[in-house]
Amino acid sequence: MKFVFLAALGALLFLPTKTLCQRDYFTPEEIELIRDAQRIDQRIDVLTHAVDRRFAALNVDVKAPPFKEEKDKTWGVAPTGSRLELLIDVKSILQKAIDDIDNLSERPSSMPIEEPDPNVKPKKNEKKPPGFAELFPIAVRSLAAAAERYGPALKIELDKSKDPSEKGAIMDSLEMCDEIVASVAKLPAGPATPADPKKNKN
Repeated sequence: MKFVFLAALGALLFLPTKTLCQRDYFTPEEIELIRDAQRIDQRIDVLTHAVDRRFAALNVDVKAPPFKEEKDKTWGVAPTGSRLELLIDVKSILQKAIDDIDNLSERPSSMPIEEPDPNVKPKKNEKKPPGFAELFPIAVRSLAAAAERYGPALKIELDKSKDPSEKGAIMDSLEMCDEIVASVAKLPAGPATPADPKKNKN
């Protein structure tokens, strides 16, 4: 038993550092922004912008909406990493966005609702805060619009790459983009449109 343990420990010592230390695919500032974005439409806005930042770091044009980060210090410094690390970041953040939408679709009542301030007298004809029925389709369509931007760029990067690990991460992201775009067809017909990209950028 002792020999087996020592042999296993020896093998562990020769594993690459990346295997021992898992990379966090969000920056500390992005983690705070995600925590603050409790509404699903705002959460998706944050996540898609985080993906846009990885593509920008890769010098890949995904037709991202204009956003002046130098005027918004809450995002912190631009993400860094090797090409493979940034591609894996893209894959991981897309999976996070899908998981957040899937989890909410299974438990709609778990979405935080903006309660009016009891100390403030409501205005005449004031509308109720939007709930799941209003915000969920907006979030799905917003994510799908981003996925449609990412797909063509990912296909170009797949053709350019010679690294099997890079190709694997890119193909996983492409598959998720296809699933996201297809999910829009499952939404009920309605006037829901992607949220204003300027919101939640504070």
